[in-house]
Amino acid sequence: MPHVEEAVQLPRDFEGFGEAGHDCQWPNNARIAISFILNYEEGGERSWYDGDDISEPYLWEKGSSGGIKPGGRYLNAEQDFEYGSRVGCWRIFRLMKEFGWNMTLWAIAKAMERNPEFAKACVREGHEMGVHGLRWLEFWDASVDEDKKYIKDSFEALEQATGERPVGFYFGRGTPNTHALVPIVLKEMGQKLLYSSECYNDDVPYWVDLPWEANIPAEEREGMLMVPYNYDCNDGKFHMAPGFMTSAGQTYESYLKSTFDMLYREGGRMMNIPMHSRIVGKAGRAEALRNFMKYISEKEGVWVATRRDIAKHYREKFPYKPGSRAGGSA
Repeated sequence: MPHVEEAVQLPRDFEGFGEAGHDCQWPNNARIAISFILNYEEGGERSWYDGDDISEPYLWEKGSSGGIKPGGRYLNAEQDFEYGSRVGCWRIFRLMKEFGWNMTLWAIAKAMERNPEFAKACVREGHEMGVHGLRWLEFWDASVDEDKKYIKDSFEALEQATGERPVGFYFGRGTPNTHALVPIVLKEMGQKLLYSSECYNDDVPYWVDLPWEANIPAEEREGMLMVPYNYDCNDGKFHMAPGFMTSAGQTYESYLKSTFDMLYREGGRMMNIPMHSRIVGKAGRAEALRNFMKYISEKEGVWVATRRDIAKHYREKFPYKPGSRAGGSA
């Protein structure tokens, strides 16, 4: 059973920004901020090679029909992950370079260690490294002390593997306490957290108050900036049910365009495009992704940015103010 540490729990918020909504006032009067995120996990997943009792059964090409093969190697699964690190990541890298855009990587430290050429190229081109864990494993039932050590080790290992100090995170597989423990751990390490993406509940960034700061003077509180993530535009849905219901890229492309059109019309919003090297990095789906990229490149007022830059803009425009989701005026 997972342990819930009451002292660090963030309250649920069912109201958000309400009827008025919230305009993030993106740079240069852009109508929308676009965040491409590459979940880079290949080499950090479960495998016989790393002492696990199975090869990773989740989010690879055979989907739910792939099955679990305990007690040994399942080369089919292993090699689909290897496709991501050998081919798919570079295909996505080239697409970003073609359009002159930068992405954020939810980077597994072990995966980055095993593909140093890709890690070096991403940092060189200005892509952001965000923490996604030491390996791509569940740690749902970790104790508070184990959780804090895993967080610390993840930040340090990713910096060591890439040469870049991460300022944001999305573990996705943590305990009920992980998201709130990160700013505590980083403070103990003498580092600052720029943002968390451990949330799925909005289309715009927002501030949360940290419960352990309640008893210190308001001017000393830091809060935590949330830059929401999503599942609905995630290419992982090619291998989920219900998902895009086909392995072809056309449904994916259509859904991305529909999401963009709505958010673009509303204005002041943010759109996430979560990607995986072994999924949308396949040629047919990458072509669908490129069609979407071309579509938005032809629109006025589109800001494609890393989450680091989105967070920096929001902090400057809407600095933290205790008790306010939108912060104060800059």
